[in-house]
Amino acid sequence: MQDVSKANLPGVARLLSIMDALRSDDGGCPWDQQQTMDSLTRFTIEEAYEVVDAIAGGDIDDIRDELGDLLFQIVFYAHIAQEDGQFDFDDVATAISDKLVRRHPHVFAQGQTSVNTDAKTSQSALSQQWEAIKAQEKAERKAAKQANTDSSQPHRVNNEPLLDSVPKGMPALMYAQKLQKKCAKVGFDWPDTLPVLDKVEEELEEIKQELNASTRNQDAIEEEIGDALFAMVNLARHCNIDADTALRKASFKFAKRFTAVEELAHAQHHSLTDLSLDEMESLWGKVKAQEKL
Repeated sequence: MQDVSKANLPGVARLLSIMDALRSDDGGCPWDQQQTMDSLTRFTIEEAYEVVDAIAGGDIDDIRDELGDLLFQIVFYAHIAQEDGQFDFDDVATAISDKLVRRHPHVFAQGQTSVNTDAKTSQSALSQQWEAIKAQEKAERKAAKQANTDSSQPHRVNNEPLLDSVPKGMPALMYAQKLQKKCAKVGFDWPDTLPVLDKVEEELEEIKQELNASTRNQDAIEEEIGDALFAMVNLARHCNIDADTALRKASFKFAKRFTAVEELAHAQHHSLTDLSLDEMESLWGKVKAQEKL
């Protein structure tokens, strides 16, 4: 087997060679050999979140390392596909390059990779152009697939539901926001923020009603909390706020404050388990007060 452990190759070429070695039947890694596209998906999601976490932390070395981990996931998928004779890493790079050129006619004149310096397009026009090109690409792919199917199969009219194009595997907040954006584009949306806020208050009231019911119905409570969360995501969208980013920042703020509470308790020679809720809330108040100084 070729020795690829040393940095004697350019970065991408070395990474691809290492992937070859890991999957090789001749001295490869048993774990890497056993992986499939399906088994890798949870690791891909984890690596993507670790990239986000590294960016939030602001450490450039961490960002570089986590981007490398995510890149390895792409290399892994491409290698599995290559083994099955489907596509390889170069095909992936070529496909995204072609797509970027195709979807940026305002930059690349007539689909060429040379930059169109005369291009001047508004953001709203760019968004509409992007969506139109995506829709055209999707229609062309569907037509190509239909042409390759057995002609004996009954013809199905192309009438795909609007929301079917939103991946259900997305994180819940992102999925909700994507659904709402899709509906808004065809006019199914409130005209301004106030009725959205009213909807949030309505959903919160329905949660209260379920919690105050003589017999608690856990399924009903879950449904109402879900409705309230969906309404909050919609409120964030109407305020031009990304719901996931807002919740992430709030969670970071909570974690930072709670850690400060823990440090104050330790400074007083206490662990948190030694303190009552009132005592911890008192420390919480001190932490918040210190933030304002």
